[in-house]
Amino acid sequence: MGFTVVGIGELLWDMFPEGKKLGGAPANFAYHCKAFGLESFPVSCLGDDDLGRKILPVLESHDVDVSFVATDAEHPTGTVSVELDEDGKPEYIIHENVAWDHIPLTDELITLAGKTDAVCFGSLAQRSETSRQTIQKFLQATKPDCIKIYDINLRQHYYSGELIEKMLELSTVLKLNDEELPVVAEVMGISGDEKSLIEQIASRYSLDLVALTKGGNGSCLYHDGSFSEHDGYKAEIVDTVGAGDSFTAVLAAGLLLNYDLDKMNDLANKTAAYVCSQSGAMPKMLSY
Repeated sequence: MGFTVVGIGELLWDMFPEGKKLGGAPANFAYHCKAFGLESFPVSCLGDDDLGRKILPVLESHDVDVSFVATDAEHPTGTVSVELDEDGKPEYIIHENVAWDHIPLTDELITLAGKTDAVCFGSLAQRSETSRQTIQKFLQATKPDCIKIYDINLRQHYYSGELIEKMLELSTVLKLNDEELPVVAEVMGISGDEKSLIEQIASRYSLDLVALTKGGNGSCLYHDGSFSEHDGYKAEIVDTVGAGDSFTAVLAAGLLLNYDLDKMNDLANKTAAYVCSQSGAMPKMLSY
């Protein structure tokens, strides 16, 4: 197929009460992109420790290319303590100053940026200066037609209005949820109903696509004056970890493969519902 996609940011263990599961948006995104036959790479950093050494075999067992996962001898592999509420929704305690806060910028990474067709990035991995600079320089090194997906992923206090606006200026696609939309609206100083806010965001930052997810209530996609709304698929929820990343992967693939809005929206909801019905962020992949 010839398309190269990249997920850049955090790579870690989600520490559930019953045990640890691999987590982090870049790897989840890359994993689900592979279902579409895309050449996909997570870009992140692990510690030179037992937890880090256990991640690479897991990724490789899922046929995820780890060529751009660096190792840092000075900082531990990232962990997130996860507790699930009665609806299966995760609550996170994200531990700081870990390896993915120190993703190195290398010549090889800049070369990868130059051939990347779609890249997904968020806010969380930019909480530290080192990884923030690496992510932003990677984005600036991409080719002009690269699809740059800002999966905003606001967590706790790990973002600022300044960061949100700078990332929107570097993006071609914004994905956010219905809890994040009011935050972005406040940063921008705009008001209105849901569709009006989406239109204003898309217009101000010349975005090709805005995707708003609403948990179990589906999603709304906006492109060039047109909306696609979907009520979502019902699923027996095991946990919701990684569902948003699978949704984003469908957006990336759909844009590269020229899916129309409704097809993209339907498939993204179907995929996210499936992930919610499974344990962990990397269940056995669907076939598309």
